[in-house]
Amino acid sequence: MNLTPVVRTLLLVNVGFFIVKALGIDLISTFGLYSFLSPAFAPHQFVTYMFLHADFGHIFSNMLGLFFFGPMLEQVWGSKRFTTFYFITGVGAGLLFLGINYFEASQLRDAVAAFQSNPTPESLELFLSDRGLLSQGDNFLRVFEDNPTDPSYRRGAVQLVQTYYDQQLSVPMVGASGAIFGILMAFGLLFPNTELFLLFPPIPIKAKYLVAFYGAYELYSGIYRAQSDNVAHFAHIGGMLFAFILVKYWGKQRNNFY
Repeated sequence: MNLTPVVRTLLLVNVGFFIVKALGIDLISTFGLYSFLSPAFAPHQFVTYMFLHADFGHIFSNMLGLFFFGPMLEQVWGSKRFTTFYFITGVGAGLLFLGINYFEASQLRDAVAAFQSNPTPESLELFLSDRGLLSQGDNFLRVFEDNPTDPSYRRGAVQLVQTYYDQQLSVPMVGASGAIFGILMAFGLLFPNTELFLLFPPIPIKAKYLVAFYGAYELYSGIYRAQSDNVAHFAHIGGMLFAFILVKYWGKQRNNFY
């Protein structure tokens, strides 16, 4: 497969940033995408976050998707439109993710404030239980239950909950996944009947069915996200959603491509 100019540039830039990060230079704290409620949030992060990746597996899977699906879209649209598409879907993914995150973080902020106004062992147990944290805070909770009116333990409980809230806001999102899922959506819309051969399991599947499966999986995983799941599923959905809107807005050059 011949690499198109923009796809080649995106691959090089992403790999370049990954190498810089691997050398020990901290890029994520400045260029990762933080929650709207975090003091570390800055508007430029909507663009910069998509060029950073957490580890080798993260960048490999994203760049593999860009390598296989990006060139055909760039050939159909041209470099300028493909570049526009890539950044709009990437930024759109970040917007949807932060929108959902703002709702969740606001609920957490209110729960923290409610607890801190009346820090009791019972309310601490409820707070920890709702977030699957009982095993982590069990030792402190037991001591707090034995000393419910002790000011030092009440302060400790308040600090424990505040620390958890601060930690949730201090984790930025990184990765090109939103834009890559946008590319996958566009590929499925423009080349719906193109057969792709999966590696696991090794079977052929039409692009439209692969896209439908991924979309359904990401939506389910986002709604029923496990406590230990650190994948930004709603960023993936955001990329697909903005891709769908763009492709429909621009119109297809012919009914179907094969």
